Amino acid sequence: MTINELQDKVIDDFSAFDDWMDKYALLIDLGNSLPPLEEKYKTESNLIEGCQSRVWLQADYIDGRLVFKGESDAVIVKGIVSLLISVLSDHTPQEILNADLYFVERIGLKEHLSPTRSNGLVAMLKQMRMYALAFHTKEEEETKTK
Repeated sequence: MTINELQDKVIDDFSAFDDWMDKYALLIDLGNSLPPLEEKYKTESNLIEGCQSRVWLQADYIDGRLVFKGESDAVIVKGIVSLLISVLSDHTPQEILNADLYFVERIGLKEHLSPTRSNGLVAMLKQMRMYALAFHTKEEEETKTK
């Protein structure tokens, strides 16, 4: 599925609920369904700066695509991590860099998060884009040397 198709699915999932308490419950369920991050990835270099809770994000480059794994010690934040991974993981660096991530606004996530969690969301998205940029640059360099 494309990034936009995945975003539309998230919007559909969240639009099933009118009450934000139900949407928080969905976020918590998403976080609980996220596979635990292996301890070897819980390093200082994978820790996201700007998050109130501890959030680790690991990116692997597999067959031209970025595969993200992540975890947080806070249950709602873990749900946010799960959401971002479900939308961006398994796409090329270029697709991630070109993505207009409209789902965050459309589901009302930013306006229903505390300022510190909202800052954390922005920091997570920024880090995912930084990984994409780094791997995209590496792809371009490898193409030039062939």
